[in-house]
Amino acid sequence: MESKETGLSDLIKKVNDLLNRFNEQKGIIDHYIKQERVWKENKILQTQEIESLKRDLAKLQSRSEHE
Repeated sequence: MESKETGLSDLIKKVNDLLNRFNEQKGIIDHYIKQERVWKENKILQTQEIESLKRDLAKLQSRSEHE
């Protein structure tokens, strides 16, 4: 009877260890996903700013050519 209880308690311990590892990995992945979203948002904002500056530069260059 003890071997069944020992086997069951070992199984429960292993399952708990796996669940803990899963939750740890899930936390790491969730953090990476959040960071990736921030990077993408920053990249979009930087791209928009670059495009705006290019338009401004083109306007200034066309003005200086006409003068």
